[in-house]
Amino acid sequence: MAVALAVLTGFGGCASERLQPIQQPPSFTRELVAKGAELAHLGNCMGCHTAEGGKAYAGGTPIKTPFGTIYGTNITPDANTGIGRWSQEAFARAMREGVDRDGGNLYPAFPYDHFTKLADEDIAALYAFLMTREPVRQENRANQVPIPRAFIGVWKSRYLERGAYQPVADRSAEWNRGAYLVQGLGHCGACHTPRNAMGAERKDAAFAGGEVEGWHAPALNSASPSPVPWTVEALHEYLRHGIADLHAMSAGPMAEVVHDLSQVADADVRAIATYVASLDTRSGAERNRAREAALARARASKAVQGNAVYDGSCGDCHNRGRGEEGGALELPLGTALTIPTARNLATIIRDGIVPSEGERGAWMPAFAGALTDQQLTDLLIYLRALSGQPAWPNVAADVRQISRGH
Repeated sequence: MAVALAVLTGFGGCASERLQPIQQPPSFTRELVAKGAELAHLGNCMGCHTAEGGKAYAGGTPIKTPFGTIYGTNITPDANTGIGRWSQEAFARAMREGVDRDGGNLYPAFPYDHFTKLADEDIAALYAFLMTREPVRQENRANQVPIPRAFIGVWKSRYLERGAYQPVADRSAEWNRGAYLVQGLGHCGACHTPRNAMGAERKDAAFAGGEVEGWHAPALNSASPSPVPWTVEALHEYLRHGIADLHAMSAGPMAEVVHDLSQVADADVRAIATYVASLDTRSGAERNRAREAALARARASKAVQGNAVYDGSCGDCHNRGRGEEGGALELPLGTALTIPTARNLATIIRDGIVPSEGERGAWMPAFAGALTDQQLTDLLIYLRALSGQPAWPNVAADVRQISRGH
């Protein structure tokens, strides 16, 4: 009976009221649009709603999930294929409840389980920004997910916690601002929190590390694998520039996040850093011991040679450290060596780290084609040993998958 009721609830969840279309977008103040632009960067909206080589916010970006591929939708103000006929009420409902203008449930790849925390004024600003973009006529691509939208109602009944963010009374205004941005618009937990079999974030393991499109997003809490524990200052520098002293530079999906945060007010970036740093609740003594142990491993590694691949491809830069001209981070300080999988590091070595075209930034050459699968496997095993962590399982299999582009 309970299962039948849940299923009926799911089908009922797809029959929300259809909201009437508007005839033309309203006018907005320049200040509101500018605020919305900054919020769109905070939410990394373009990352999911702009296909590679496509028009901004016109959709088409494939988002690979364990349940199939979902495509980012057209959120330009085109009247026929975008959201040009959406009222602010319809937009707010989508953000907070995951329901489109016609009353259908949206797949939670659109992180409305985070956006539900947004304040009214921020939703209004985002709406103003999107409704003033260039309208692009582009049909939305069909999702490749075998789960009927009707069953999303069941998912929501179990996992969607509605309600705007409520400030914590005994925390500072800066911490609360950071919490609001991280838990809400920034939806950091969407990547950095593990998910259950139903694809929902595990609230009992918030910020304990997760998987996103073939990358491992490291834990941000006390289980952080960063060899040198993060401080507010280091996080602020990393989020602002993609690189910080004693930490590796951003790569993969995080590089895109950092790029967007470079367009955000410094006070908001610092607030995010303040909140994220507080997630690591280890004592000062514990954090200091971890830092000193990591630095000792880095000093020791400079004298270690003998791996032919490392000596020929990596040692010249990484043994010098960032303090020397042309030097790079001592590898025992890199988080990619300490996370539970070799995939991140294998991808970084294969593809390198290159700034976006026309932009300055940290750089690392790509070794695709320069190393065989066996050489890359040997290198990864060697680098993991430098971290002092137990050996990675299935390194050769991970390398084969990366080499095939999986």
